[in-house]
Amino acid sequence: MPTIDVDGCSIHYEARGEGEPLLLLHGGMGIGGDWRHVFPSDPAGYRVIVLDLRGHGRSTNPSRQFTFRQFALDSFALLDRLGLARVKAMGVSAGAKTLLHMATQQPERMEAMVLASATPRFPPQVRPIMAAMTADTLSETEWNTLRQRHVHGDDQIRMLYEMVRGLATSYDDMAFTPQLLATITARTLIVHGDRDPLYPVEMALELYRGIPASALWVIPYGDHGSVWAARAAEFAAASLAHLSRSG
Repeated sequence: MPTIDVDGCSIHYEARGEGEPLLLLHGGMGIGGDWRHVFPSDPAGYRVIVLDLRGHGRSTNPSRQFTFRQFALDSFALLDRLGLARVKAMGVSAGAKTLLHMATQQPERMEAMVLASATPRFPPQVRPIMAAMTADTLSETEWNTLRQRHVHGDDQIRMLYEMVRGLATSYDDMAFTPQLLATITARTLIVHGDRDPLYPVEMALELYRGIPASALWVIPYGDHGSVWAARAAEFAAASLAHLSRSG
């Protein structure tokens, strides 16, 4: 798995296939390999770019600092390394938040994107959940599962839990106003579960109303991770149909 050095971090990625570039960004505490739950095989006609976000999986993060804004800069650095001026993209949760930053930092580089389980900001009810996140209550089975995914030792796993706790007091990283969302030019599909326990469906509506060229798919009875589970095949099909649209 090749790497790129960004700001002292080693970012691991894969670039596979031939065709239009398609960037896939996983969720918080996940890894790039999670996309196999959506695409058991890479979608035809795309050059798929999958990375482990800094501090996740095989990627490192010596600074121990996490922001979605920085995830976006890391992703742009990778696209620059690969010589890709313009891409289509999909992101789930943390990956979707990263795409919001990418689409507002450099709008011209994002042709179309899919945002699953995203939010323009952290609502009050999610902050206590974030603040309570800890690795101290993990069972040995859970530790072993995480060790297989995040390969740099137990400190890396604890650092990821610190990342989530830190979000509880973060107010400037995820702060997408209607005015800022209006600068997004990417054709956007917003996917959201109507039972998402972290971000109420109203958050998806804010994104839909704010992003000019957007469509909204609300998944009935869907939770925060619906697109990884029972609705994965449907999510894949709807996403690829959206990305292939000409307008």
